Amino acid sequence: MTNIIEIEHLKKSFGENEVLKDINVSVTKGEVVTIIGSSGSGKSTLLRCINLLEKPTDGKIIYNGENVLAADYNLPQYRTHLGMVFQQFNLFNNMNVLENCTSGQITVLKRSKEEAKKIAIENLEKVGMAPFVDAKPSQLSGGQKQRVAIARALSMNPDVMLFDEPTSALDPEMVGEVLKTMKDLAHTGLTMIIVTHEMEFAREVSDRVIFMDKGVIAEEGTAEDIFVHPKEARTKEFLHRILSKE
Repeated sequence: MTNIIEIEHLKKSFGENEVLKDINVSVTKGEVVTIIGSSGSGKSTLLRCINLLEKPTDGKIIYNGENVLAADYNLPQYRTHLGMVFQQFNLFNNMNVLENCTSGQITVLKRSKEEAKKIAIENLEKVGMAPFVDAKPSQLSGGQKQRVAIARALSMNPDVMLFDEPTSALDPEMVGEVLKTMKDLAHTGLTMIIVTHEMEFAREVSDRVIFMDKGVIAEEGTAEDIFVHPKEARTKEFLHRILSKE
């Protein structure tokens, strides 16, 4: 299997606070990797370092064999290969659903309006939002907004999709529709890295689960390894705490 992303000795500090401490992990093409852990464990910071919304303090991020942190690397080009879905949707409120899904294609990928529209509608159909092409974000529920955000990211044809706790801002009754959309995507062979606190979902979709604690990868393995046979005491403690709440 080919590694699409390799992270080597990655560190990230905010002032004196070292949030990521020597992270080493690789993701193969077509793999679905979920990252779990307590708040403050460094999960979202790791994701934001992968797409360079945060600049790592040290280490390497290797994409298709090239270190994207090298001085001469084409960062804008790299960013076009990554799709990002945030907690808070980040849709443009002054644009309708279709425009939200075409504007990036037209400005960044230089696609024609017709081609961008065709691709956007295909992806809106995938997430069940095609009937809402003319709606503004203010007319949508949280779950609908998040499905539009997923369609928008997919419309850029990313090699890797990053999800940063995509259900954490949703009302409980809307979580299911977003998780179903992501489960469907996971079966298409798309490479996905997902920070989530939805344990049942992580167990169902993951090829690999990474448990982070205090800025390090404390344990990683298959869903079976982590959820059924965890080795580390802190993994067991975390799962016991989370699953007893559920």
